[in-house]
Amino acid sequence: MCFKEISNTFVDRVRRFASVHDLFVKGGKYIVALSGGADSVAMLLVMKSISNDLNLTIEAAHCNFHLRGKESMRDERFCKELCLHLDVPFHVIHFDTLAYAELHHVSVEMAARDLRYSYFENLRHDIGAQDICVAHHRDDSVETVLLNLVRGTGLRGLRGIQPRNANIIRPLLSVSRNDILGYLDVLGQDYVTDSTNQHNDVKRNKIRLDVMPLLRELNPSVAQSIFDSSVRVAEALKVFDRAIQQSISEVRTITDNEGGFCLDVSKLKEQASPEYTLYETLNPCGFSSSRVEQIYYSLERCTTGKVFESDTHELTFDRGKILIQKKTNRSAAHRMRIPEPGTYVYNERRKLKVEKEEWGTDCKPSRHPDCVCLDASKITFPLILRHAEQGDRFMPFGMNGMKLVSDYLTDRKKNLFQKRAQLVVEDANGNICWLVGERADNRYRITKETKESIRLKVLLDSLK
Repeated sequence: MCFKEISNTFVDRVRRFASVHDLFVKGGKYIVALSGGADSVAMLLVMKSISNDLNLTIEAAHCNFHLRGKESMRDERFCKELCLHLDVPFHVIHFDTLAYAELHHVSVEMAARDLRYSYFENLRHDIGAQDICVAHHRDDSVETVLLNLVRGTGLRGLRGIQPRNANIIRPLLSVSRNDILGYLDVLGQDYVTDSTNQHNDVKRNKIRLDVMPLLRELNPSVAQSIFDSSVRVAEALKVFDRAIQQSISEVRTITDNEGGFCLDVSKLKEQASPEYTLYETLNPCGFSSSRVEQIYYSLERCTTGKVFESDTHELTFDRGKILIQKKTNRSAAHRMRIPEPGTYVYNERRKLKVEKEEWGTDCKPSRHPDCVCLDASKITFPLILRHAEQGDRFMPFGMNGMKLVSDYLTDRKKNLFQKRAQLVVEDANGNICWLVGERADNRYRITKETKESIRLKVLLDSLK
């Protein structure tokens, strides 16, 4: 095969892969992330080659992270000269990566990644580009699969790197590193080398430099075999995702507009794979596979009130249900003093409106749960709006005896999260006069002798 045929074969493979995965829009503008290494240089050349066929506009972007001294400046010069030679518009940005990493308490590698992708996305908006092309290839995807296996992964970790992730596309995923080097060699195109890639001091480089050579002893085509398997997993996941979403819809009920939901345990157990249905439901809420496994094996006991936590959510069992809600900032809960009638902001979701009104024979108490009318002569200001606390007691409307608030809420079948969120209004004598949204205290009820009333009304979502 002649040099020209080798070059055309490489470009055709990339073009076919891009077509299968709908990576390019005819007439679109694309940013090529250009580091100067072999992979990104090959991608720039391929994009330049196929741009005429699809009427694509190509621009290159380079990030100088200033992490390798003279090498960093060498890479920038190389990229600029290559784009000048190819007549490709060139964008460059400089970062103080070490300072960013220290400021945000992240690794240098994570800092560089955050800076790079943030810049690319901003540039995409600025120049009206369709997508950003990055030069991950087949071997990168294989390494990702192996790393995910080592770390422990769900099915999605076995897909490897995907051709598209939002506005990031990867046209070179079907070709290997050796294919890339052969293509550049045929063209006589040089590139720069990052010296840090030769040290096996990070996990990915250990896979590349130590593990893959051992696996090739077992199967010289191991990289292609793993990649082909990852492609099949990705296709199978399309079927799986449809089935698992159906299972989730059968067991999940949304409980509020802040991300809260519940799962019906009996319906969950009827699913083809209860544990994986549970995993797919809880993993987006930050629950790890090991934590989901613990929760799954707790289903038989379903101990009411037992709480599991992720970084962002809480989970508890309650009468055959699994309840999940976003964590709330409990330290933000406070006691709000209400010295006189008016409208008071308790938090971003609630206001309390307090009004004093004349009460006549034609007046009727409110029947809305978020509003109550109390006898003004029996209330002593200032009032306090706060969360219910352990040991709180009140005299529920219509009763003559005292009752623990916690017992009342249990009788009302309130779950742990609802009990935590319960608000009360107490007067200056320390007596609860209203269990907010639930029941007034009988001692403060409207009677035939009532001349003035205090109307308390909770206004929800009024600040949003």
